Amino acid sequence: MKFKLLVLLLIFNVQLSICNYCTAQDTSRLRISLLTCTPGAELYSTFGHSAFRMVDSNSVNDIVYNYGTFNFDDDNFLIKFIRGKLQYYISTEDFSDFKAAYQSENRGITEQVLKMSAIEKISIKRFLLNNLKEENKYYKYDFILDNCTTRLKDILKQHHDSSFTKTTVMPVGTTFRNAIHIYLNNNKQFWSKLGIDILLGSPMDKKMSIEEQEFLPDNLMYSLDSNKQQMILSSQNLYPLPNTTISKPIFTPLIILGLVLIFIIGLGFIKNGFVQTALNGLFGLFFFLLGLLGFILLFMWHFTDHATCKNNFNLLWAIPSHLIVSFFINSKKSWVKKYLRINLLLQSLLLLSWFFLPQQMNDALLPVVFLSMYISYKKAVLTDYTN
Repeated sequence: MKFKLLVLLLIFNVQLSICNYCTAQDTSRLRISLLTCTPGAELYSTFGHSAFRMVDSNSVNDIVYNYGTFNFDDDNFLIKFIRGKLQYYISTEDFSDFKAAYQSENRGITEQVLKMSAIEKISIKRFLLNNLKEENKYYKYDFILDNCTTRLKDILKQHHDSSFTKTTVMPVGTTFRNAIHIYLNNNKQFWSKLGIDILLGSPMDKKMSIEEQEFLPDNLMYSLDSNKQQMILSSQNLYPLPNTTISKPIFTPLIILGLVLIFIIGLGFIKNGFVQTALNGLFGLFFFLLGLLGFILLFMWHFTDHATCKNNFNLLWAIPSHLIVSFFINSKKSWVKKYLRINLLLQSLLLLSWFFLPQQMNDALLPVVFLSMYISYKKAVLTDYTN
């Protein structure tokens, strides 16, 4: 009796093994990988790039699916880009061409082969092919909410497994601005960092959820890697790069703007008619530029679709009304002096609250605020004592 029972158990185990083996067979003959490209030297490539690679053994092709494509020849390209209305779209290219393009820019490529069932692979392939149709391919790009990386993350969540989006890859409490600063600092893009910090408002200072961290290509790659047993079949560096360091430039925005502040204050001590006339011209130009920048920030806030440009606290120093006052900066009219006194008070309060605002301000702007205070004091307060 015991012998018969052992034989039955043996037969059952063999049948179960055969069944599992058959189930494990991948009849799709597809291999889908996540490609993560390292940052490039230019600003547009500073944050890296993500794409899907699909190797199809049935049709013998090796295709990259890329959601980061836009058309330079689009009508009114520049206007659409500025207003956040430029349509991005999914495109395809042979993997060999994709790899060659990134190698020509000396950018590394990491491939993570995704662990999926045949049904999941077929489902993703069908989804991508449907997205390639003219009526489905376009989408309105958003830097942090809907980009070439978040599109891939959403596809994996929908067609494979959403558990990887529950693993943090950055410290809890990291903001969107903190995250992009890491890349800008690593790439020594300090002037670009200043420009970005001026244009992007307080939405960038929102603390990221775990899933929101994956708007960056590296973070999506790390998230998958931290769930390797569920998500990754294998990974490799397709084009490894040597470790190189970029030397930090001497003349950073803080130093340059600080030197400008010192230079202009120094000119104020030179009792020379020509120098003082030139200095008054610089005062007017400075206020004109601040006012013009203020109007640009208002335009980006209210008249574009860039959600990250809203609620911009840089308008506390780049005040649009400065544009009008710049033409009267040397006037002794009471309303001009009153305006400049109010500006002096406002800038003083701004300095006191600099590190407590809902928006992280770029420290390179401190000389700009000090210069605005100096001009206001010199024209509205100091002249009362000298007259």
